[in-house]
Amino acid sequence: MDFASTSEPPFEKAYRTLFVDKQDESIKPHLFNQVLDDGDVDDDDKKCELPLIDISQLNDYNKERCLECKREIVRASKEWGFFQVVNHGISREVLVKTREEQVKLFRQPFESKTKEISRSRLDVKKMMSGSITNSISSSTDGSCSSNNKVEMKKSIFGDDIYRWGAPTATSLDHFSWSEAFHIPLSSYGAASHPQFKDLRFTMEEFAMKVSSLAERIVEILAESLGHGPEFFKENCLPNTCYLRLNRYPPCPLPSQVFGLMPHTDSDFLTVLYQDHVGGLQLVKNGSWITIKPNPDVLVINIGDLFQAWSNDVYKSIEHRVIANRQVERYSAAYFYCPSYDTVIRSCVEPPIYRDFNFKEYREQVQEDVRAVGYKVGLLRFLQ
Repeated sequence: MDFASTSEPPFEKAYRTLFVDKQDESIKPHLFNQVLDDGDVDDDDKKCELPLIDISQLNDYNKERCLECKREIVRASKEWGFFQVVNHGISREVLVKTREEQVKLFRQPFESKTKEISRSRLDVKKMMSGSITNSISSSTDGSCSSNNKVEMKKSIFGDDIYRWGAPTATSLDHFSWSEAFHIPLSSYGAASHPQFKDLRFTMEEFAMKVSSLAERIVEILAESLGHGPEFFKENCLPNTCYLRLNRYPPCPLPSQVFGLMPHTDSDFLTVLYQDHVGGLQLVKNGSWITIKPNPDVLVINIGDLFQAWSNDVYKSIEHRVIANRQVERYSAAYFYCPSYDTVIRSCVEPPIYRDFNFKEYREQVQEDVRAVGYKVGLLRFLQ
């Protein structure tokens, strides 16, 4: 298939070296020819329900119901690091529209989504054979790992917005079969083209709603530790937060490759809207469990910065997305982040982690990904 005429990222060609047997330079048969089992993703009996919290009770005139809702949020953040919220104030219409606009966006030709490569500076055949990989890391940290010094033309979606694959991967364990638009709320440049006017309006409405929800949850979690919301209001502003629109294409080797490799989120809090397909897994009691998808709820999870700020009271839990052989999956994530110069200091004594700012944390994560192929995270910042 000519990748210039398709919307699909050229995973198999661009990352051929990951799938090639070094002995005979042929594609490993067990990766592409063997019938593989999709595992637990399609087995409802092995799926788990996250704590489900009716967030509308925060506005209940019954004070006890309101307090119990807060206690449920705190308890889930301590014991799970993940929970679901229902009656969250975002209409079904907005959520459906968000997915519809995502589908339109990702169905654009691959060369429109990514940066156009100057033909005078780069041999496309070399890129497609895997000797040159012009892609951007699918890491939630937003690191750009490409070392290719080639002339680029800015795409209609903006600079450094579209990402696919994992250019630092040295094995299938570190590879992610997915593509994403990582969009700073400070700029809707990824959808500024007139063709994507509806997408921009939808993103703005979705971001506004989930931002208010994130702020409310953060305030409750800070209050539980005896602190007000001032630190977060001063440092986590609309222009420091992100939306990430994700697509997980059908994968020919779902038992060998992740849709998104295991990781924790490098923010304070993440709000996720996912469709009905499923594939999200997280670690609970030392084992991976699959979360039942529910397109009527939003999934909330604690990020690394909140774990450090709370001195390990709230847990940033490792999670991943399992690839699916038959169907594509969509999700939209809102990352509640501070400015780069914000100092993360434990609010509980004695502190487990040394003080660090967000920029230092991001840079350390990116350095580790380049050096060892995965994120080390908070372990680098222990006292």
